[in-house]
Amino acid sequence: MIHEISAEHLTIERIGEIIRNGIKIELSEDAKHRIKKCRSYLDKKISGSGEPVYGVTTGFGSLCNVSIGKEQLSQLQVNLIKSHACGTGDRVPNDIVKIMLLLKIQSLSYGYSGCKLDTVQRLVQFFNNDVYPIVYKQGSLGASGDLVPLAHLCLPLIGLGEVEYQGKVISGEELLRKKRWKPIQLASKEGLALLNGTQNMSAFAVWALLKAKRLSDWADKIAAMSLDAYDGRKEPFTHAVHAVRPHQGQIETAARMREMLEGSQLINGVKAHVQDPYSFRCVPQVHGSVKDTIRYVRSVIDTEINSATDNPTVCPEEDLIISAGNFHGEPIALPIDFLSIAMSELANISERRIYRLVSGTRGLPSFLVANPGVNSGFMITQYTAASAVSLNKSLAMPSSVDSIPSCQDQEDHVSMGANGAIKLYKVILNTERVLAIELFNAAQALDFRLPLRSSPAICRIHEAYRKRVPFILNDELMYPHIERSIEFLRTYEDVH
Repeated sequence: MIHEISAEHLTIERIGEIIRNGIKIELSEDAKHRIKKCRSYLDKKISGSGEPVYGVTTGFGSLCNVSIGKEQLSQLQVNLIKSHACGTGDRVPNDIVKIMLLLKIQSLSYGYSGCKLDTVQRLVQFFNNDVYPIVYKQGSLGASGDLVPLAHLCLPLIGLGEVEYQGKVISGEELLRKKRWKPIQLASKEGLALLNGTQNMSAFAVWALLKAKRLSDWADKIAAMSLDAYDGRKEPFTHAVHAVRPHQGQIETAARMREMLEGSQLINGVKAHVQDPYSFRCVPQVHGSVKDTIRYVRSVIDTEINSATDNPTVCPEEDLIISAGNFHGEPIALPIDFLSIAMSELANISERRIYRLVSGTRGLPSFLVANPGVNSGFMITQYTAASAVSLNKSLAMPSSVDSIPSCQDQEDHVSMGANGAIKLYKVILNTERVLAIELFNAAQALDFRLPLRSSPAICRIHEAYRKRVPFILNDELMYPHIERSIEFLRTYEDVH
């Protein structure tokens, strides 16, 4: 199967399919035409005009007033990529690097960037051959786009930098030799087109949204299991309650909880208590708010990944080359921070449910073990969840409220969206861990309710989970079970 890169709308779901299934890509004939048309227009414009064009016949940033001779235009672009590759810290994971490649190809394919066709085709070859340029997390201000990470992404085009290929890290030069590819000879403006843009931030955001949707779905399922195991009440999920405060996510969550609990002996039993704690009673309001946040963030990122975000913008049809600000990360920096806050809350309320399950109330044994005292049971699982939740609270502090001017004050306001993206990545993984720990506890608690049974939907998940993670009778090593719980969240598919 081949995915054709074109001007047609690229969805976040489609990106997930391409990455997950290893689908190859190719440029459509229309995309090739757009790329060649824009490049031809730019070449003619440069040769026929003496007016300076930012980044094409001038220096970069605060050096925009320095004119560059025609014989140095190619070297200017090579120097740009070399000098901007200042990344440090941990590597960007390969799956996110692959999304970066896809998004950069998509953005260049619209024909507003001035890249040569062979340059874009080489990026396609990287993607299809599982070539992962070594990109570092730290360095981007999310201002002129993601200059530093995109420089590292594109170094191998000219035989520099490093890549991971077939499980080994090799130099860009060695890659070209192995593949018998010639280094790309950059033309005017190409380096700028490759480095300007928001593909680093956007790739993290796409990855996070794909994970967030799955985790949001799991949060409802796990909360339903926890509620039943805790001997909770079903009344807070009644539709009439949510019809008078009709936030979309809230209504969806309440309906989902009713669906998950349908047919449960436990939920329909006689209750000694009048109401449940907020972490159970307010699942529709909290989980629903997260759903609404994910929906909003998706709409913004969806627009971003279907846009040309480099600078200057080359518009052949309008006979315009305009230096403006489409690379500025603010439109996605704010939503990225918003998603971090929302996912942090999903973990926050999950940890509170874990605490209730191990608290030794409502007929459950202390720390969910039959013989507490000699056994500590699930006591420390709540500690681990609390640690992750506390870290999330620090990570959820918005990056976009900060700005440190750069480039001799030419770039005097920056989005810091790349820092927000790095933090979002960590928040997503922490939230996944907390939800996995809640499932670990909820499944254990549910076994103590036998012979009474939960709903068919919850029992189906519980039975599948028990094939990977056992009931804990006496104290044993817990961390392998937590890891298996995380893996269960990542891989289990309910076919019903």
